[in-house]
Amino acid sequence: MAEPQPTDRAPVRREAFPHHRSITTRWMDNDIYGHVNNVVYYSFFDTAVNAALIEAGGLDIHAGPVIGLVVESQCRYVRPLAFPEPVTAGLRVGRLGNSSVRYEIGLFAGQEDAAAAFGHFVHVYVDRQTRRPVPLPADMRAFLEGLVVSGA
Repeated sequence: MAEPQPTDRAPVRREAFPHHRSITTRWMDNDIYGHVNNVVYYSFFDTAVNAALIEAGGLDIHAGPVIGLVVESQCRYVRPLAFPEPVTAGLRVGRLGNSSVRYEIGLFAGQEDAAAAFGHFVHVYVDRQTRRPVPLPADMRAFLEGLVVSGA
């Protein structure tokens, strides 16, 4: 059975993501309304994806010949997050192409099972110098294949 997508009403569950990362909220993340501002959710998405790639050895942000450019992003907000609440970002790959990846991220408050937010972004991997699409490096592809969720 396919996992719920952003347009579905069913909650997105923690177990739908093979990779997890703890993220600490900060006082400055809260906005005037007392919850984490919407733009910070995208920062959490970036942190989850790029930290996983760096730790897996698939991304050298300073000198690697390949970089990822975001060409699409989306977030569905289900319930607010707020400082000092701990957040866990769940990460999976919804689509793995030749030079592109659709990352799907769930943000979970504390120990909650249902996502407070669910979103995605698409990276197109390009040559650092020419900015032309290139195939994913083998080590990055190997790591990402482990995050592909069937039916996601």
